[in-house]
Amino acid sequence: MAIRGANTEARKRSRCKLVRQGWAFRWRLAAAAACLLAMATVHPEEAQRKLRVKDVAAIEGIRDNQLVGYGLVVGLRGTGDSSQTVFPAQTLVSALERMGITVPQTGSQSASNMQVKNMAAVFVVATLPPFSRPGYKMDITVSSAGDARSIEGGILLMTPLYGPDGQIYAQAQGALVLGGYMASSGGSTKQMNHPTTARIPGGALVERPVPFDLDQMRTVSVVLNDADFHTAEGMAAAMNRVLGSARAHAVDSRRVEIAVQPNEDVAALLDKVEETEIEVYPRARVVVNERTGTVVIGGTVHLQPVSILHGGLSVNVIREVEVSQPNAMSGGTTQVVEQTTLQAQDKPVNRIELKEGATVEDLVKELQRTGAGARDVISILQAMKEAGALDADLEVL
Repeated sequence: MAIRGANTEARKRSRCKLVRQGWAFRWRLAAAAACLLAMATVHPEEAQRKLRVKDVAAIEGIRDNQLVGYGLVVGLRGTGDSSQTVFPAQTLVSALERMGITVPQTGSQSASNMQVKNMAAVFVVATLPPFSRPGYKMDITVSSAGDARSIEGGILLMTPLYGPDGQIYAQAQGALVLGGYMASSGGSTKQMNHPTTARIPGGALVERPVPFDLDQMRTVSVVLNDADFHTAEGMAAAMNRVLGSARAHAVDSRRVEIAVQPNEDVAALLDKVEETEIEVYPRARVVVNERTGTVVIGGTVHLQPVSILHGGLSVNVIREVEVSQPNAMSGGTTQVVEQTTLQAQDKPVNRIELKEGATVEDLVKELQRTGAGARDVISILQAMKEAGALDADLEVL
């Protein structure tokens, strides 16, 4: 009985030890499973990005302004506008008259008979930054308005630049800088890029500022580049934390308004606003350019399981012109006979299968494997969007 009791106690101790080991094993297994689940789960916070307000939004009212002007480029090497373009000669006559030189209106020396090949009429465009003061230099772009072959080596004469209100805001002048050239001799021509468009770095001087007074602002409106209610609410909350008071609120999915306190430094307020970091949730987007065949797929694009069958039918119509010549002394006439041949080829169907969890990289690899061209990729993406297998906005340029 003593031996049997000892064995019973030993079995109890062994059973308790196994139970403790079993609970420890289960605890370790549960902990490991929780770790794997945490690593496999993608939380919304991990998919977001933190950016400054100035990188994703703009202050309403503080913006650039477009300027445009019309002028003359001189000093060309016979590559300017021809006599068929009338307005360059008229512009030259007006410029000469302002300098005290009179051009006869009749005779061989009249404006209609002027043969000036070393000048070209151009349009000048520029962007006036906000808070620009008189004397500030801007870069300008000069483009030919007539039939000039090249404006290489030319100099832009003083040209006023006008705003949308018809007022002069800047004056442009200077030597042109081209990113291309054109050379011709003996009927042969070689051209690189566009020799009829040039730039002048710092070629315009601001003469009139755009009136804008920060001290008169009672409300600062921050406008998001991409409308999103979640981002707008998050931006308003982040600004309130930085400013230390509930002064910012989201008006809609794009605009957040901040109340300006009396006697507050608006420039300092805008500095805090622009440097505030906010959480941005980028939209899944696929951009397609039909003209160039370019497809750009964002990294946040998700794909659903789908099977794609893609083939192609090519039709080729060939026309050949043959001359039917009759035999001698046959009395027949020579006739031109057109032979038309129709060729049709149906390409074999390529299959692409995307399973659960497929990525954009998998789609690109499958498309490359099947030898799909840019047009085929665009058609496939459009069909996937219609079938609900592409969780992204499809934009066609």
